[in-house]
Amino acid sequence: MKIPQEIQLISAKLEASGFEAYVVGGPVRDFLMDKIPKDWDMTTDAKPEDIQVIFPHSFYNNTFGTVTVINDETENDNLKTVEITTYRTETVYSDGRHPDQVAFTPSLEEDLKRRDFTINAMALREKAGKEEIVDVFEGRQDLKKKLVKAVGNPDDRFSEDALRMLRAVRFAVQLGFEIDKETLSSIQGNAERLEKISEERIRDEFQKIILSEDPARGIELLRESRLLSYIIPELEAGVGVAQNRHHIYTIYEHSIMSLKFCPSKKLEVRLAALFHDIAKPQTKAGEGQDSTFYNHDYVGAKVTEKILRRLKFPTKVVEKTSLLVKNHMFYYNTGEVSEAGVRRLIARVGKENLKDLMDLRIADRLGSGTPKGKPYKLRHLEYLIEKVSKDPISPKMLKINGKDIMKFLNIQPGPKVGAILKVLLAEIIEDPTKNNSEYLETRTKKLFEFSLEDIQKSEKIIDEKKEEEDLKNKSKFWIK
Repeated sequence: MKIPQEIQLISAKLEASGFEAYVVGGPVRDFLMDKIPKDWDMTTDAKPEDIQVIFPHSFYNNTFGTVTVINDETENDNLKTVEITTYRTETVYSDGRHPDQVAFTPSLEEDLKRRDFTINAMALREKAGKEEIVDVFEGRQDLKKKLVKAVGNPDDRFSEDALRMLRAVRFAVQLGFEIDKETLSSIQGNAERLEKISEERIRDEFQKIILSEDPARGIELLRESRLLSYIIPELEAGVGVAQNRHHIYTIYEHSIMSLKFCPSKKLEVRLAALFHDIAKPQTKAGEGQDSTFYNHDYVGAKVTEKILRRLKFPTKVVEKTSLLVKNHMFYYNTGEVSEAGVRRLIARVGKENLKDLMDLRIADRLGSGTPKGKPYKLRHLEYLIEKVSKDPISPKMLKINGKDIMKFLNIQPGPKVGAILKVLLAEIIEDPTKNNSEYLETRTKKLFEFSLEDIQKSEKIIDEKKEEEDLKNKSKFWIK
């Protein structure tokens, strides 16, 4: 791998003006690992005002000495902008997040001292056609050892910015490295400092762990490092809690295994795999093989929503993950669940979410030690879903709408119109052949003869029948 021409040109301009110039941090680590860096951060002894004189097409609007150089001539999106930061030192971090004062320094070594981990504390430049590495803290050696190790005293690094503890876990799982023993011990001793970090910053690092190639190891590292109790204490409640005859793992172990074997790379599905049994500890009744966890899916959806909102995840992520958790116990056995039952599942979950729900079920099965993730009955369910997917499952798919009802009944908008539509949909889900204008108009006129209360009672009876059927099916799966 070679340093890109665009970076070499920036370095050459800085050096021609009498300054030093290095690529620094993560890009150097990636370069040495033969990975293409996502960006190319640089550092120099030039002051921000000097950098802007050399590169007029740039901007500088921060207090950290970072100038962003605009590079319109390149076709590489990763090099459209290049951040160049003046060598700097930082004083104490009173709030555990930001330095009280930043001071520029002419020393590259002083600048590297303030960085988080040795593998991120190296500088690189090309001189006389050869790459030159400045490696004061033996980062290359730690790269070979596959170690995430703090620069200098780890307690100092984590007191400066407690988020670095979470970043240590993230780098370990992203790179497939171990955390240095002294560094890990320091994280365990400083874990409570994470309380000073904003939920948004924690969320960003946690999300990267979940989306890594080894998210299950990431969660276990968070637990081992004592960070998990400050991020998702609800998950730790399942540690050591046994289940029933259908499970060989404890609740926590099963959650980790489900995440490990999750076939999807989607954030919501992986989160659902981790959280689908989050409410089992609080809903557990009984001990031993006959333990039950009634309604843990419904309670779990609420707990999941609470966790994700606390971590400031976007509303769409919160809602979809909670939906998957709430419906992860859907029951299906060939010959036992009708096509109407499948239509109700589609209506409840949404056709667009069925693939994700199926992936969650596969994660749940494999996380339970089941050797086959998708048995015949799940494949048969997929067939039935495809078969009935064009049948009506929402009011929009009825051959009648609210305006039609108001027109031929000659009535104004009101709650009775919506109540009639709900009853019609419930009937059509049971028998899609009735979804024709003639039947729906006749049935609407008949329903209109009843009072709003009676129509709502009919709707309630239908809902109770669905719930009764759902509970009956769940009992076969050892839940209620």
